[in-house]
Amino acid sequence: QVQLVESGGGLVQPGGSLRLSCAASGDIFSINVMGWYRQAPGKDRQLVATITRADTTNYVDSVKGRFTISRDNAKKTVYLQMDSLEPEDTAVYYCYADLSLGYGSSIYYRGDYWGQGTQVTVSS
Repeated sequence: QVQLVESGGGLVQPGGSLRLSCAASGDIFSINVMGWYRQAPGKDRQLVATITRADTTNYVDSVKGRFTISRDNAKKTVYLQMDSLEPEDTAVYYCYADLSLGYGSSIYYRGDYWGQGTQVTVSS
């Protein structure tokens, strides 16, 4: 069974920083892409940032220069460092992973997985 466990959300003042973490566990053969999405009240879920196995990153325009995504392959963990936070960043943040599952040298499944979500609130 695969799990994505997030941590690091909370309440922060405008201009502040938070660091989100997401650790993957289970019969993971390889992690292809990991990333973060967010959903604000009344809005659709939105891609925030992704990082590939080759460490290629992608960001939504509104967070470029403020957020940094990184990963630790040994720990199967992805991080989102969020600086200069704005009230518009308030949302539930969801971890995402494109995983290949398998044992030894055999892959038996590839699919998308989601974390349970962590609330980020930016308010004075």
